[in-house]
Amino acid sequence: MPAGSRILHGTAIAAGQKGALIRGASGSGKSDLALRCLGLGPSFLLPDDVRLIADDNVVAGLDHGQLMLSAPATIAGLLEVRGIGIVTVNPAPSARLVLVVDLAAPDVPIDRMPDPATVDIEGLAIPRIVLHPFEASAPFKLLLALYSQE
Repeated sequence: MPAGSRILHGTAIAAGQKGALIRGASGSGKSDLALRCLGLGPSFLLPDDVRLIADDNVVAGLDHGQLMLSAPATIAGLLEVRGIGIVTVNPAPSARLVLVVDLAAPDVPIDRMPDPATVDIEGLAIPRIVLHPFEASAPFKLLLALYSQE
């Protein structure tokens, strides 16, 4: 692990050079949501392939004022798929963290038109959204939010 970096609990995906960190309790749907995002190919709505950065543990480190995400070497390219096991995917080597996605339980209401929110990670204000991970539209919502970030 590079000096000055740390491990974050979550699953990270990349679309182009933009990365999203999906956070939630164990069993909350992080890997499942990431898997559904990976299955979405480029389209008029999604111009890039979506690739896994890391599942469950993500290396985060500052690089020229940007927070970069990558996988610990021991789990690079591995994704846990509940009911199947560990599968190998073609991972993204790294991406710039531009979005944090916090998962909410189905009974927790989510605002229809939320005010912009951020979360502080390593001194940087990272845009944050909240999603119900098992909604059919959750992968699209995540990727729309990811693409809307600078």
